[in-house]
Amino acid sequence: MNIRQKLAQFAQYQQTVRELSALDNRQLKDLGITRADIKTIARGAAL
Repeated sequence: MNIRQKLAQFAQYQQTVRELSALDNRQLKDLGITRADIKTIARGAAL
């Protein structure tokens, strides 16, 4: 994996964290996730 791909993955990770963090707790609960799950989910989305 080259640096360009790594940077793109990191950008996707950051965007996912930002979007999920913007949701309130009720919206997160509707999706079946908690605030503690956000970084794990973002890592999975970036792969």
